[in-house]
Amino acid sequence: MAKSSADDEELRRACEAAIEGTKQKIVMSIRVAKGRGMWGKSGKLGRNMAKPRVLALSTKAKGQRTKAFLRVLKYSTGGVLEPAKLYKLKHLSKVEVITNDPSGCTFTLGFDNLRGKSVAPPQWTMRNIDDRNRLLLCILNICKDVLGRLPKVVGIDVVEMALWAKENTPTVTTQRNQQDGPVAATVTESDLKVTVERELVSQAEEEDMEALLGTYVMGIGEAEAFSERLKRELLALEAANVHAILESEPMVDEVLQGLEAATNCVDDMDEWLGIFNVKLRHMREDIESIETRNNKLEMQSVNNKSLIEELDRLLERLRVPSEYAACLTGGSFDEARMLQNVEACEWLTGALRGLEVPNLDPIYANMRAVREKRAELEKLKTTFVRRASEFLRNYFASLVDFMISDKSYFSQRGQLKRPDHADLRYKCRTYARLLQHLKSLDKKCLGTLRKAYCSSLNLLLRREAREFANELRASTKASRNPSVWLEGSSGSGHSGHSDTSPVSDAYAKMLTIFIPLLVDESSFFAHFMCFEVPTLVPPGNVPNGNRSDDDTNDDDLGIMDIDENDSKADKNSADLATLNEALQELLNGIQEDFYAVVDWAYKIDPLRCISMHGITERYLSGQKADAAGFVRLLLGDLESRISMQFGRFVDEACHQIERNERNVRQMGVLSYIPSFLNHSDIYHPLADYGTTAFRLLPFATLATRMEQYIQGQSRDLVDQAYTKFVSIMFVTLEKIAQTDPKYADIFLLENYAAFQNSLYDLANVVPTLAKFYHQASEAYEQACTRHISMIIYYQFERLFQFARKIEDLMYTITPEEIPFQLGLSKMDLRKMLKSSLSGVDKSIAAMYKKLQKNLTSEELLPSLWDKCKKEFLDKYDSFAQLVAKVYPNETIPSVAEMRDLLASM
Repeated sequence: MAKSSADDEELRRACEAAIEGTKQKIVMSIRVAKGRGMWGKSGKLGRNMAKPRVLALSTKAKGQRTKAFLRVLKYSTGGVLEPAKLYKLKHLSKVEVITNDPSGCTFTLGFDNLRGKSVAPPQWTMRNIDDRNRLLLCILNICKDVLGRLPKVVGIDVVEMALWAKENTPTVTTQRNQQDGPVAATVTESDLKVTVERELVSQAEEEDMEALLGTYVMGIGEAEAFSERLKRELLALEAANVHAILESEPMVDEVLQGLEAATNCVDDMDEWLGIFNVKLRHMREDIESIETRNNKLEMQSVNNKSLIEELDRLLERLRVPSEYAACLTGGSFDEARMLQNVEACEWLTGALRGLEVPNLDPIYANMRAVREKRAELEKLKTTFVRRASEFLRNYFASLVDFMISDKSYFSQRGQLKRPDHADLRYKCRTYARLLQHLKSLDKKCLGTLRKAYCSSLNLLLRREAREFANELRASTKASRNPSVWLEGSSGSGHSGHSDTSPVSDAYAKMLTIFIPLLVDESSFFAHFMCFEVPTLVPPGNVPNGNRSDDDTNDDDLGIMDIDENDSKADKNSADLATLNEALQELLNGIQEDFYAVVDWAYKIDPLRCISMHGITERYLSGQKADAAGFVRLLLGDLESRISMQFGRFVDEACHQIERNERNVRQMGVLSYIPSFLNHSDIYHPLADYGTTAFRLLPFATLATRMEQYIQGQSRDLVDQAYTKFVSIMFVTLEKIAQTDPKYADIFLLENYAAFQNSLYDLANVVPTLAKFYHQASEAYEQACTRHISMIIYYQFERLFQFARKIEDLMYTITPEEIPFQLGLSKMDLRKMLKSSLSGVDKSIAAMYKKLQKNLTSEELLPSLWDKCKKEFLDKYDSFAQLVAKVYPNETIPSVAEMRDLLASM
């Protein structure tokens, strides 16, 4: 017999190389032919053609478990084995040998995880029966040893396969002993073939079968005769059993009689049990009835006890302690008795809330006792609220009257008195807790209390502000500055101004003293009168930072909110609007004393409005609390008042400027535009023109003082004044210049030059003035150009008229045709040159004298003469180019000769 491919070591190594890296061990590998056609049926050649394959059985150890696989390998183009399919043996459910194959070498393997697929399972054809049996035995042994179960075998006799395995495989033990004890041997294909036979027919069964065969003196090959003999003996034994049963009939009758007697006993027992069952049912019903009555009695006892306890609690809730009733109806409101009053209020508040439905069972809400007790408590509440409100209204009025009657609380002649409300707040703070309880009892009563407090304290604040403002104005020493601005005088008068800084210092002091006081009063009022608003200015936090230690923590009432809902950060806008209305009533009228200080400062020095505006803006930016709303309005009104007064000053100054249009003769520099100063420490292009003194305040001096007074946000105010001043100055200047057009350009250039000279330093630091500086510079250049052109045309009129005619004709005809035009011939050119340039040095001297004659500011003459020479040379250069283009053969004095002539003069 040829050697089986299962024993081919090269094939095994090729299979191991194909699955290298999978950690699987090849147990057996054998060559097969794969087909899908059905035996006995025709099909396509490609589908029924057998394909060479290799089946390999492999195992993989994973911990204490072992997995078994069936691998299908195919040959690649180069003849190398490569994996094609992989089946897990745990899914193997059936091994079926194809009966249509006469050789019996074809079989299929059924896997339960492939049942749903439409493709028929492949058919595997072995070379001979021995290879088939060898492969199937190996598969069955692996399923038995590794998986613990056997698949279904169809079309092959298992006994026949076991006998084949016994004949073709020698017995091999699967264990070996070493020094340390028995060790399991590695499972190989040969071991599996040995154990298959032992597993299919056990050793004991085999021995029994041999003993049975030995009894009948038969060999192992006489199976058919042995089977026939066993059948005949079985039939004989069955006949003997039936005969024995028929002979035992008397015994059966005796047994039946015993069963009948037992049945009667059972029936009697069943009847007795039925009677007992009825009696027990009646007893159970009686017991249940007794238990139900007992439960009801017990529940009634428990309910009665709970009812008594609930009624006791209700009666306790309805009871009014005598000490609280006496305190609420007729107790004193002295400071020593405030603790008892507060305790009585707390009890009354709790009692009223305890009788409300959320805190009281709705069942009790309509009880007559509850309704009567609620009416009694409401009467107590009304009586107490009325008595407390009347006491507090009288208390506020008497407290303020006492302070007003004492003159030591206010400023007196020669002594400024800072208002001190520490004692007032301390006395009011005694009743802060009472006010909170009044709010919880009746919110409506707070309206009259707030009005009484506001009206009383308003009298005190207005008296303090009036006395302080009067003494502040009386104690401030500052001389009044003149009321005439931006206007010249014919005398040699005084140009200095006295120091008016005490005026703005007095205003700042007024704000420093009273703005924090008003903010503190607003904050104290909001907390004291129980307004639901956010926290106001923190204690001791004042925008200017000036605050005495005595006022520290004045807003801390030292009390707690009765209801947690009263301290929520989410406050309604209605309460805030009510607070602002009350604050307006509290502080209304005090603004008049601030207005008086502003008007007094304006009369002394209107420019101090700038510094006062900055001071007010600084305080205004620091007031951001909601309760300081009226203080912000007061500061806003002050700022508007200051802006109005300063605007009044600007309007008056502008009116004085406009009067120059009617009262000033068109000559020289106007009074509100200072002439050129001769400061040795300042240099710029217009600084060397000599001196001419003007008195009072020219615009540059006014602007310098205004810049010195700027504080904080006053820049916009001053810039608006600059814009109004300079705009009216320039408009007035143009109007005056139009009164005599002959000297308009001289008048404009002198005034614009003086304006630039006076504002040179300020324009470098003030953007608004820089804009007007550049505007004046452009107007100056334009006036210079017009005046110089007029002087040049006056002396050389024929020369430049001739040039203008040539320029006009060059737009319509060529330069060569111009000499043939009327009045432009070469002869005309020579006549014009002779009349215009024969005494050119005298003409230039006359041009200089004319420029000097009408100029009142001699300081401008050098720069104007330089501009005049440059302008003349530019015009003459253009004339020379025209002559060279139109009259190329004519000679005229060159531009260089003219430049030398001008330089020599």
